[in-house]
Amino acid sequence: MSTAHTSVPEVLAALKDVSYPADKDRLVTAAREAGASDEVVKALRGIPAEQYTGREDVARSVRVDPDSDLDRTAAQRAEQARAGGKPGLSQHLREEPRTPIQEEFDR
Repeated sequence: MSTAHTSVPEVLAALKDVSYPADKDRLVTAAREAGASDEVVKALRGIPAEQYTGREDVARSVRVDPDSDLDRTAAQRAEQARAGGKPGLSQHLREEPRTPIQEEFDR
């Protein structure tokens, strides 16, 4: 699967006027209306068709240029890759709370 050559800040800048919650179609339309680049629109078309409650949800879901995380160390990228998340979300920026069962296993 190809990755759009954009960054999370570019995507979020195109969505600065969006009121949340918003679905995928609304986000794509808003980016087009804001004059976003084709890469930003392509990245938004690649997100799961869900309701997004805020900019953080979009940031976690959008696939971006892998070079956009060059400022991260190998350890940070590895930790990010190991982190869990909702099915269908991209690996990038995943943070998912631990379930009660996982917490029980840690005791």
